[in-house]
Amino acid sequence: MVAGAFPLAKLLTLGARQLSRPLAARIKAGARASPFFRHYVCLPPAQLYHWVEMRAKMRLMGFRGAAIKPLNEEAAAELGAELLGEAIVFGVGGLCLYLEYSRQAGQTRRREEEQAAAWREMRESLEKLRQEMDAMAARLPPGHAPDHAPAGADYAPAASGHAPAASGHAPAASGHAPAGH
Repeated sequence: MVAGAFPLAKLLTLGARQLSRPLAARIKAGARASPFFRHYVCLPPAQLYHWVEMRAKMRLMGFRGAAIKPLNEEAAAELGAELLGEAIVFGVGGLCLYLEYSRQAGQTRRREEEQAAAWREMRESLEKLRQEMDAMAARLPPGHAPDHAPAGADYAPAASGHAPAASGHAPAASGHAPAGH
């Protein structure tokens, strides 16, 4: 089995999301039992939530100035504990999404850096080859164009417009008199 076929990061985020539910239930139970949690953590958000919810419902029904009675302490503690539990589950889910996004962005950034390095390396190789070609062209005897094939080659580049020659010299029927005549 291929190691990359089973993404460990996704498994860990799924596990964290699944573990957040029992953790939230435990925190809710503690919030209901502790007087500090009950009065300072559960009740204020529950009363605010109740006020916003009832205000929205009243406006939808057409009542504009109606006073909203606060929840009793027991109902507010229960609603506050539920809100706290849902906030924990939502927070863990959001954190998992953020971590997955960061991981994907990091992979994309690394891939782009690798591509940029490969392009840089190819440009450097091309420049080195150009310098070597220029150095070879400088070593050619005068009168030889750099685009001609070296002596003894069986071909000439297509850009030169010459026909293939066996020796790299002009053919015998070129109009030159043979030496010694």
